[in-house]
Amino acid sequence: MFREREASQNLRVSRSLSIVNSGRRVLLIDPTDRRREILCRRLRAQGYLVDETADAAAGAHMALSAPPAAVIADLWMPGVSGVQLCRLLGSEPATADVPVVLCVERDEPRSRFWADRAGAAACVLKGRTGELVRALAKAVDTAPHDGGFFVQLSGGSIDIRDRLARHLDEALFDSVIAAELRALAHAGNFERLFDLLAQLLSQITRYRWIALASGTPERLAIHHHPALRNIAEREAREAFRILSASQVLVVEDEDAAADEEPQEPIVRPVLFAGVPVARFALAPCADNTNDAVMLTSVVARELGGAIKIATLVDESQKLAATDGLTGLMNRRAFTSAMRGELSRCARHNYPIAFALLDVDHFKSVNDKYGHGVGDRVLCAMGELLGQHLRASDLAARWGGEEFVVAFTSTGLDGAHTAAERLRAVIEAVTVLDDAGERIPITASIGVAVWKPGEALESLISRADESMYASKTSGRNRVTLHGNTSPESPAASVA
Repeated sequence: MFREREASQNLRVSRSLSIVNSGRRVLLIDPTDRRREILCRRLRAQGYLVDETADAAAGAHMALSAPPAAVIADLWMPGVSGVQLCRLLGSEPATADVPVVLCVERDEPRSRFWADRAGAAACVLKGRTGELVRALAKAVDTAPHDGGFFVQLSGGSIDIRDRLARHLDEALFDSVIAAELRALAHAGNFERLFDLLAQLLSQITRYRWIALASGTPERLAIHHHPALRNIAEREAREAFRILSASQVLVVEDEDAAADEEPQEPIVRPVLFAGVPVARFALAPCADNTNDAVMLTSVVARELGGAIKIATLVDESQKLAATDGLTGLMNRRAFTSAMRGELSRCARHNYPIAFALLDVDHFKSVNDKYGHGVGDRVLCAMGELLGQHLRASDLAARWGGEEFVVAFTSTGLDGAHTAAERLRAVIEAVTVLDDAGERIPITASIGVAVWKPGEALESLISRADESMYASKTSGRNRVTLHGNTSPESPAASVA
């Protein structure tokens, strides 16, 4: 009896598949014979050519062998669910544009959610045949038609199940990688985020280098093999078209491949809420370009939130450590940095000098010209210190009109020369009042050189004493600690 029914069903399918007019041909997959018979009669009355089957795997094979205008299937079916069917047909070139209408037993949010996520064209409650017919007509009318692109399959339902298994494995892999990328939102800052990203991707695929470029602030991060140090940065800059200098973060280790044969890098924009927040690039090795394309797409799709959070964290940390008026470090950030520097000096026996600067007659500037002009003077001091110090030196606004500088790896003679140079530059700086007249600016500077084992508070106190000596001795001069009678404008070493 079963074989006779199956033979009869296959005969009906074969006859239906021979119909040429595929623009009105639909495939109906329903495991319930009575309901399938009712729907077939209703659809044929509406002018549709109906292929029917009770088996979802057989239906998937039919759809891929001869793509119909649309598919109607149950959301939940034995063997292959409507969700799996949707995703399978959507992933195959032959059926990517074939709309699928899913039928559900109960009108509940969960069923509609899964139907929507699977890419179904509509989700209709069983029994509402009129609604089903209308949803089908709309899906067929709005679906793109490419003139019929067919794929001949072999192996029947076994081939379909293999395809489903492969597709589900890919979907699972995609979801796991996506979850790992979203978890990078907890990295805390951009530098740690990129390091963790490099560790993750190097476990998944082989690449010559990966790079991440963000525009605000402008940063370029690169992970590469030590053997490709110069090549990787050059190729990354070319891929992103970043010709000018930018802040470059390099993660260099042998987790990246040393393959010197260049492959075209894959570049993707990274979006957050539809807005570009960065660009990601991956230079694949020659043997895994297909995997690299897939992985790059996942990174571009999922990394935006983590980058946005890391950028906000970096910005908040910078704001917390920066004086808003001058752009220099604030007192708290400078003190924290100095403790680290003193530890490094103690470990390596490096010298370090500390200079405290006070703008002369600053109260008079405020009283005569107003606080707006006074702020202009402080901003000029911030720009001056930023321009005339070495990259390794540290500068901060200590408070009010006082500024502080740490001359790293610098002893007494070097600190004296550097402080005197600063004094001369400050004296020569041009700041104009509201009338366009130049305001004379000078500073009194006190310098102290760190003694091994000395606490930061003691070093600050000695520099403050020296600065006070410069003030009481006529201003616009440098005093080294231990010399309380400096000569104008430069100090003599005690």
